[in-house]
Amino acid sequence: MYLFQKIEEDAVRHEDARKYIGDFLLLEKGNVSQYSMQQIAEKTFTSKTTLFRYAKNLGYSGWKEFLQDFLEEVHYTEHHYSKVDPNLPFMPKDTIPDIIEKITTIQTESLRETADQMDVASLKLAAERILQARRYIVLFGISPNNLLGAILKRKFASIGILMEVALTDESGTYASAMKEGDCGIILSYSGNNEEREPMRFVKALKEQKVNLIGITGGGKNFLREEIDCILTISSRERLYSKISNFTTEESIMHIFNLLYAVCFSKNFEESYQHKVVTSKKFENRRNASLINMQEGNFEESN
Repeated sequence: MYLFQKIEEDAVRHEDARKYIGDFLLLEKGNVSQYSMQQIAEKTFTSKTTLFRYAKNLGYSGWKEFLQDFLEEVHYTEHHYSKVDPNLPFMPKDTIPDIIEKITTIQTESLRETADQMDVASLKLAAERILQARRYIVLFGISPNNLLGAILKRKFASIGILMEVALTDESGTYASAMKEGDCGIILSYSGNNEEREPMRFVKALKEQKVNLIGITGGGKNFLREEIDCILTISSRERLYSKISNFTTEESIMHIFNLLYAVCFSKNFEESYQHKVVTSKKFENRRNASLINMQEGNFEESN
């Protein structure tokens, strides 16, 4: 979880100084460097001592160290991405062409950031854990993430890999049924509260010697501390105050597509034959209406 997300989480969960300070920082993030510590205290109806305690609560030795990290995060975001805010990518005055361009921009940036953050060794290990699962492969997450998981489930099934997506009310049942050598995929954008689903199943799954894959946002969080195989979601969206999960969903689907592609490539010929044979045998209702889409009409190019 990135620093600005921790700040937002504190601001949402509390009705004290943490809310006033957090709201100010998120609203004025591009201008915070222009304020002195005393001015920020006055703007947030707090004191310099309160600001110091706020920084300590977030794991810093003092306000100066906290502010340095905060400003570095702001600088990185402002200089590596377009001016389109992933939380509020369009406003009431925007035209439909404006909306098209802005949503396309932030989703393209999400794909690029996901690729740039992808750890090749972790992706390889994740594919190996899926392919070597002894019995079950189960994806744990809450809505809408588990809805996206259904797409990965179908992709895997097309090449003979059976995966289950645990519904929220059934997650505990799935977790308790898993054993050594099974594979659990834990999907959480924040990944930070071990008391909430799906994080609350991690320790039990580890005790059962289930091989785990974590898919979560950047920065320090519970999943990164507990799981040795992590794939990183593009994390520029706020946790709560946003129009939709435009960039997060794009990033998750990109990770799913990469997982599927790497698993496919490990047994390319077998996967390809299984995909083609199964499609011809069970998906014969898909009759192409355009002659150039009908496979029987393709001519050899060589």
